[in-house]
Amino acid sequence: MPIKVPDNLPAKEILQNEHIFVMDESRAYHQDIRPLKIVILNLMPKKQETEVQLLRLIGNTPLQIEITLMRTESHVSKNVSAEYLTAYYDTFNNVRGEHFDGMIITGAPVEDMPFEQVNYWDELSRVFEWTKDNVTSTLHICWGAQAALYYRYGVEKRPLPRKMFGVFTHNITRHVSLTRGFDDTFCAPHSRHTGVDLADIAKIDNFDIIATSDIAGFYIGATKDGREVYVTGHSEYDPLTLKAEFERDVRKGLRIEMPENYFYGGDPAKPPMVTWRAHSNLLFSNWLNYYVYQETPYDITQIHR
Repeated sequence: MPIKVPDNLPAKEILQNEHIFVMDESRAYHQDIRPLKIVILNLMPKKQETEVQLLRLIGNTPLQIEITLMRTESHVSKNVSAEYLTAYYDTFNNVRGEHFDGMIITGAPVEDMPFEQVNYWDELSRVFEWTKDNVTSTLHICWGAQAALYYRYGVEKRPLPRKMFGVFTHNITRHVSLTRGFDDTFCAPHSRHTGVDLADIAKIDNFDIIATSDIAGFYIGATKDGREVYVTGHSEYDPLTLKAEFERDVRKGLRIEMPENYFYGGDPAKPPMVTWRAHSNLLFSNWLNYYVYQETPYDITQIHR
């Protein structure tokens, strides 16, 4: 089934060329189905790239989904034109009166800053509060996960001795619907300078630690009611995303180690090994099915804690 996107969104053509079923608004209006309403708060600087990555995974499900793209109003993006944001993105003030079946909050390249010094922290805090009564389930990714864990539970992010950069093996620590169909071990990409301690996560009441890595640490967790899902890595990444990040930092003369377990034979001249695609698709489809579709009320205004 398709994802419903704005008629002229550039990501639509990219996804259609990959045979992802995308339906524009005008066609969707002729179907007598209530689509799932999913809002994506895109905090990444390269918004179009992140749109494609997330929509590709969301579109690989048997559900019709209506997407709303959201940006922060208190931060001016330097990598996307104002015209593009005006055409395709809403702000929190524009959507705060609505209800959504699901929400995705992305990562952001602000890991080295204290949360309160991020210029949109107050706005993001209002979003976290708003989700309690307006969203059935929220999926937090990377820095978005760290930020929500800090805001809701006081879990501090901690600087890492070196960047967690590469593709790492993870283990299922608790089998829940979110990981249905997963192998006991699976791979996922990480690209971050900070992390959270498992001991701090274990103190959260009514919370499941679902997957961890001996190297990358805490990876997937969720509240027992499924209203909050946390993923500290980047399962949505394209095959070449880590390669692009590595080459970018090399060009800038930054100290960066080659991403681990990524290039064939550890040779950056060779293509990457894509070992995370299947589990990424399962993660998103399970979230949409078991934590959103199966739980959200048909009357979306009845969402509440």
